[in-house]
Amino acid sequence: MEAPKEIYKTIGEAGTDEFVEKRSRFIGSAMPVATEREALDFIAEMKSKYWDANHNVYAYIVREGNIQRFSDDGEPQGTGGIPALEVLKKGGLTDLAVVVTRYFGGILLGAGGLVRAYSHGAKIAVEAAGIKHMRPACLVELDTDYSLYGKIAYMLPKYHIQGQKNDFGAAVRMEFVIAAELFEQFKAELIELTNGVVFPYIRQELYADIPLDD
Repeated sequence: MEAPKEIYKTIGEAGTDEFVEKRSRFIGSAMPVATEREALDFIAEMKSKYWDANHNVYAYIVREGNIQRFSDDGEPQGTGGIPALEVLKKGGLTDLAVVVTRYFGGILLGAGGLVRAYSHGAKIAVEAAGIKHMRPACLVELDTDYSLYGKIAYMLPKYHIQGQKNDFGAAVRMEFVIAAELFEQFKAELIELTNGVVFPYIRQELYADIPLDD
């Protein structure tokens, strides 16, 4: 399996928000997805939930297969799906799907009004979900005796360690996620700090939401 290489942005969780424009109610819903199947399942779920809506416009981008899809769902061509997709693209986002639901309020918005409304619906859905900056990372494990544990724990924060777990048995087993770009520097400092007694092992290469000063 090839190691992850690229930093990308996605959303952290499901999110929803809504607004009213000239009596039409717009509901923006967003969901993180890893595959096109997950995106389609989410869209089907939203269409089922809002079965009585006039339109369920959607857009999604998935890294797997480099897929981008959208639908106006009955709105005039180019006024719903493409504006929603453009919000995702301009935000540099991937692995997510958005559905913007419309309950028509009786007043026509015009093409420009629809574009603005569906863009805004996608935008507030993404904002409600929260953006994550995913970067190549390593799940690291190391074993240390109690005499060195304090020193090691003290050095960890400067490496933006995530998801730390400690198992306190006969020795201390530490497990955490670190940005891949910081691993070699961390390993060198750890070996020097412990006089070569403690050595970190990479258990898995993955992506993680680790904020660094890029």
